[in-house]
Amino acid sequence: MHEELKYRSQPMKINKEWHLKNRMPKNPTLDQRISWHLEHQKNCSCREMPEKLKLEIQKKSQKH
Repeated sequence: MHEELKYRSQPMKINKEWHLKNRMPKNPTLDQRISWHLEHQKNCSCREMPEKLKLEIQKKSQKH
């Protein structure tokens, strides 16, 4: 599994500054959503990445 997808044992508080500077694009593509959530995990742990996206990342990594 990707390093970015590892569970954080101690959640951080919301990183408001990061969220304000890094809004999800309107009508994002799958790749944009994945990219946003991977960066989100690095900078904030207010919520986990949706399971659907985790599965999509796994599918993409198996294709390569």
